[in-house]
Formats: sequence, C-alpha cells, structure tokens
Amino acid sequence: MSNTRTRSRTTIHRTLTGAFACLLLAGASPALAQSADGLKIAVINTDDVVRLSEAGKKAMADIDALRQQKTTEGEAKTQEVVELQKRITEGRLSLSEEKLAELQKEYEDKAIALKRFEDDANRELTKKRNEVLAELDRKIMPVINQLGVEQDYDLIFRKFESGLIFASETVDITDEIIRRVDGGSSAGQ
Repeated sequence: MSNTRTRSRTTIHRTLTGAFACLLLAGASPALAQSADGLKIAVINTDDVVRLSEAGKKAMADIDALRQQKTTEGEAKTQEVVELQKRITEGRLSLSEEKLAELQKEYEDKAIALKRFEDDANRELTKKRNEVLAELDRKIMPVINQLGVEQDYDLIFRKFESGLIFASETVDITDEIIRRVDGGSSAGQ
C-alpha cells in the first residue's frame, strides 16, 4: 500500500510540476513575443558580397590566378608521367631489362612527385583562399557594423551560414553592403 501511495504522490507531483511549467511558459510567451516584435533584423548573403563586390571579385581573381598557375604546372608534370608510361609501354619488346627498370624507376619517382605536387597545390590553394577571404571579411565587417549602428539593427545574420533557412528579401541588406564595400553611396548619405 505504501508503494502505491508513493507512486500516486510522484504522479501528482509530476502533473503539478508540468502544469506549473506550462502556466509559466504561457505567461512568459506573450512577453517574449512582444520583445521579438520590436527587433530590427537584417540578413546578408556573403556569397553575393564575395561574388559581386569589387573587393570580392579581386579576391577571387587572386585565387583563380594561383589555381591557374598550379593547374598549368600540374598539367606539365602529368604530361611527363604520361610520356614516360608511353615510352615504357612502347619499349617493352625493344629495350633491355636494365633500361626498362630505369624508366620504371623514373616513372615511379615522377608519379610520386606529381602526387606530392597535387597535395601541396591543394594545401596552398586552401591556405590562399582562407587568407584572402579572411582579409575580405576584415574589410566587410566594419561596414556591416557601421550600417548596423546607423540603421539601428538589433541583429544582422549571415544568410545561409547561420542556420537560417528563410529570410524575406525585405530584410536583405546585401546590396547596400556591396555598395559600401565598393565605396559607393551609403544609406546615411
């Protein structure tokens, strides 16, 4: 009988606690909604800022120049490996075992060098991209902060990078950020 009373008291306690929590949330909810209604919120599409601003275009051009340089170098190294493979294949019947072994060793060394080059090039491109985008971010953030203060925004989100799944175009200030980053007119002028 004692266990039944304990279970009953526990059930009643849980029910009352849940009801009390619901009342608290119901009472707090309108207050939270009222404070949220007064927030001035904006979003920025940083991909568009990078893609459309002059600073972003220059940053991407720097990255593309390095990518093109590495691609050209990689193609030359790849061609060397392909030519060695062709020489080995064509010489299987006419070349001595010693010469074939020498060509095979050269082929393996160049293939390893090519793989290292590709890995190093990818690391270098990633590093360059991160540096360039960080520098661009250092240019853009003061502009965003200034606009936020001038326009009295409470919150400014990076569209799509902040977990945001929807934002009305009316709160998107990307074009204004691009104008300001490029040195164009500002909202305060």
